[in-house]
Formats: sequence, structure tokens, C-alpha cells
Amino acid sequence: MRITMDADEFKKRFMPFHAKLYRIAVALVGNQNDAEDLLQDAYAKLWQKRNELTGVHNYEAFCVTLMKNVCLDFLRSPSVRHQGSDVSEAYWLQSDVSPGKRVEEQEKVRNVKEWIRQLPEKQRQVLRLQSFGDCSMDEIAEITGCSVSNVRVLLFRARKTIRERFKKLYKNE
Repeated sequence: MRITMDADEFKKRFMPFHAKLYRIAVALVGNQNDAEDLLQDAYAKLWQKRNELTGVHNYEAFCVTLMKNVCLDFLRSPSVRHQGSDVSEAYWLQSDVSPGKRVEEQEKVRNVKEWIRQLPEKQRQVLRLQSFGDCSMDEIAEITGCSVSNVRVLLFRARKTIRERFKKLYKNE
């Protein structure tokens, strides 16, 4: 006998993870628009397979793994042009920063984004998951398939690389 999951049950089981899945997607793909699309894709897959998921014991872990796989498939696709995360224009519009200072700050942000983009893939992933995805070390380890100690090493190396490049370029400030 097949057990069916209705829309209310689906929402109850899977929607509590929405914010976390979104943060993971943004951290992995680097921009909000793609993350929103990928999150919708993940929910569509969950909905299509909902009646086969009744045996899942940990819905959160299942959703995190699905989100990670959807993002990795997206990142591996040859037609994708990766663009890094967008800086919110609202910050610049609402701040009282002078136009000259604003341009300097935007240039710094562009440089840091570019340096992050140039990091080895695993370093970039763990840095984004920790900084933008708000994930714990254990969650990052689960998402990336690395050990917690390896995640710490990857984060240390990524931050060190960014810090060294920043100091080198902006040493006179």
C-alpha cells in the first residue's frame, strides 16, 4: 500500500528548512537569483518524489543533500556563467558615504569577490557556506563531504589568501 503526502503534510515536513536551503544555495552558487531558481527546482523535485520520501528519517539532512546536489549540478553545467554574489544596492543608496568613498568601497568589494572566485573550488565553497550560508562547521562538512578538521583548514587557507591579497593591494591605507 502506497502512502500519499498531501500539500499540507509536504509543507509541514519541508518548508521549515526553506531559509537554510536558500542560504546554502546562495553560498554555493554565489548569487541570489540563481539560488532562488535552484531552490524552486529542489522543491519541485521534492514534490515530485514526495510519496517516495515517507521512509526518510531526517528530512533536514535529506533536503540539505538535495540542495547541495542541485547546486553542484548547476555549477558543473557548461552553459552556466558564474557571476559571484551581488552587493546590495540598498546599502549604497541608504548610506551617507561620499561618492568617492563609495567607489573605493565598491572596488574593494569587487576585488574580494574576484579573489574568492579565484580560490580553489573547495576553499570557495566552505568560505561561502560559512560566511554567506551561515552554516556550522558540521553542516559544511556534511555538505562538502569533508571532515570538520579539513573544513577548518580550507577556511583558514581561504581567509589567509584573501587577507594577504587585500594587504598587498591596500597596504598604504
